[in-house]
Amino acid sequence: MSDVHHISSQHLSLERIEEIISRRYSLALSQEAEERILHCYNYLHRKIASTDKSIYGINTGFGSLYKKQISHDNLEQLQRNLMMSHACGMGDEVPAEVVKLMLLLKIQSLAYGNSGVQLQTVKRLIDFYNRDIYPIVYQQGSLGASGDLAPLAHLCLPLIGLGEVYYQGYRLESRHVLEMFSWEPIALQAKEGLALLNGTQFMSAYGVHCLLQSLRLSRTADVVGALSLDAFDGRIEPFNHLIHQARPHRGQIETAATFRELLQGSELIGQFKQHVQDPYSFRCIPQVHGASKDAIHYTEGVILTEINAVTDNPNIFPDEDEIISGGNFHGQPLALALDFLAIALAELGSISERRTYQLISGSRGLPDFLVAEPGLNSGFMITQYTAASIVSQTKQLCTPASIDTIPSSNGQEDHVSMGSNAATKLYNVVQNVERVLAIELMNAAQAMEFRRPQRTSAPLEQLLAEFREQIPFVSTDRVMHPDMERSVSFLRTCHLPAALA
Repeated sequence: MSDVHHISSQHLSLERIEEIISRRYSLALSQEAEERILHCYNYLHRKIASTDKSIYGINTGFGSLYKKQISHDNLEQLQRNLMMSHACGMGDEVPAEVVKLMLLLKIQSLAYGNSGVQLQTVKRLIDFYNRDIYPIVYQQGSLGASGDLAPLAHLCLPLIGLGEVYYQGYRLESRHVLEMFSWEPIALQAKEGLALLNGTQFMSAYGVHCLLQSLRLSRTADVVGALSLDAFDGRIEPFNHLIHQARPHRGQIETAATFRELLQGSELIGQFKQHVQDPYSFRCIPQVHGASKDAIHYTEGVILTEINAVTDNPNIFPDEDEIISGGNFHGQPLALALDFLAIALAELGSISERRTYQLISGSRGLPDFLVAEPGLNSGFMITQYTAASIVSQTKQLCTPASIDTIPSSNGQEDHVSMGSNAATKLYNVVQNVERVLAIELMNAAQAMEFRRPQRTSAPLEQLLAEFREQIPFVSTDRVMHPDMERSVSFLRTCHLPAALA
C-alpha cells in the first residue's frame, strides 16, 4: 500500500511534490482541510439564502455577462453550463505527468477553504488522482487570465460525466469510468464550476514539471561541461574561488565550486597547458551557468508562492463575512517567470552547443570531428549541426509570451497574461536543452578517448564508464541517431556524481 500525503494548509515544497510523484503517494484530505472546505461551503450557501445581492459568478453570468442575474432555481445549471461551454481546448494533449500535477495543485488550492466547493467534489478529484484517471486536456485555449479556463474545464468535465479520460492505457468516455466505480456524476452547486475553472493550475503544473526538470538540467550541464572542459584540455584557473568572490553572484559561486569539486584529482586538468586562455564557452561557464541557476532560483520562488495560494474568483472569507471579486486568477507572475526560465535554460543549451563546436574543431590535439581518418569519416560533424538547429529553434521559442495580450469577453477581460503559452513553450525548451546536452555528452565522451592513457577525475571516469555501457566509441562512421536517443535516455536515468546529486 502506498504512502499517503494529507492535503492541508502546510506549505507544499518542490521536494515534497517530487516525493509525492516519484514514490506514487496517494492523496487524502486532512481533517483541517475537510473542516475548511465545509466551513466555506456552509457559509456560502447561508449567504446565498439570506441575500438578493448580486455576487459575481454565483448568481450572475460570467465575464461581460456579469450584469445578468440568475435565479436561485438555475444556479446549478449555471455552473454546469459554464463547465460545458468553456471546454474549448484545441491542439496537442497535455502530457499525463502534467495532468497529474494539475489534479494535485487544483486539490491543494480548493482545500484552503476560500472557494466554496462541496467536499465530495474535492474527494472525487482525489479519487481521479489516486486511481490514475487522467482527464484529457488540450494545450491550447487559455489566455492565462480569468484562470486557465479551457484547460481546467477539460480537467473537470469528468466530474459531471462528460469529456474523456485515460485509464489503464485506454482512452474512454468519462461516463464509462464513473460507471466502473459506481460513481454518480457530481451535481455542481453554486460557485462550484467557477471555482474549478478559475485558477492557474495549468500554468502552475507545467511550471512545476519544468522547474523540476530545470534543476536536473542545471546539474547535468555542470557535469557535462566539466567533462568537456577536461576533454578539451581546458584550464581550471577561471574556476578559482578568488575570481568569484570578487563578483559574488550566488549561482556563479556555486558553479565554480561545483567544477572544482568535479575535477579534483583529474590528471588532465592538472597538466601543463600550452594555451593561456580558453574560449568563452569554457572560460565563462561559471558566469553563464551561474546566471541560469539564479534565474531558476527566482522562478522557484514565484512558482512555490503560486501553488500554495488560492487563485480562483471570487474569494470567500467566511470568518470575515466577505465574498470579494478580484484578480488572483491573473497569471502575470507566472507568465514572466516562465518566460524567464525558458531564456535561462536556452542559454544552457546555447553554450553547450558552442562547447560541442570547439570539441569537433580539430583544436588542442583532437582530430577533426573526433574520428580517425577524417575525410573518409565525417564522425561527429553533423551532431553539431543538429545541436545548432535545436538551439536556433529554442531561441525562437524564447520570444516572450508575457509581453502579449489580446482583449476578450467584450473587453471586460482587457489584459491577459498569455502565461499558458509561456508554459507550453517552456516545456518544449526543456526537451530541446536536454537533447543538446546529450549531444555534448556524446562528443565529450568521444574526445576523452583521444586523451588516453590520461584520465579525468574519479567521478567523471565513473560517469564515462556507465555511458560506454550504453553508447560505444565511434571508430568509423555509423548511424548516429540511435546513439543520440540513447544519450538522452542516459541523461534522464544516470546517477550524477555525488557532489551534485
